[in-house]
Amino acid sequence: MSEDLIAAARQVRENAYAPHSGFRVGAALRTVSGVVHVGCNVENVAYPEGTCAEAGAIAAMVAAGEREIAEIAVIADSPAPVPPCGGCRQKLAEFAGGEVPVVMATTGGARLGMTVAELLPGAFTAGHMER
Repeated sequence: MSEDLIAAARQVRENAYAPHSGFRVGAALRTVSGVVHVGCNVENVAYPEGTCAEAGAIAAMVAAGEREIAEIAVIADSPAPVPPCGGCRQKLAEFAGGEVPVVMATTGGARLGMTVAELLPGAFTAGHMER
């Protein structure tokens, strides 16, 4: 995992909009072309309607015309590294192969590395919809 990806996630985390929970999260992903896209969580008073950091980074990637993630980093100010939520795990699996590394970090320096497949074993894929 490149340190620049963790640094980008740390930097964008500062822009998170989390007035309700106070829990700011940043994510940065690198595409196979080498471009880095970032996202941060954006809350609103109707909690389920917020946007996760990982989803924001994926949306920025897609808006830029890219479709394949090579690696991703997620950071939060928490006692232990925070994994992507279930919905974001599925979003990552849509754009990343099972071998793609995911590094979860804390602002205090703790890290945990996994792959997309380890985060979402038995992922639902487009292959499940084939007839």
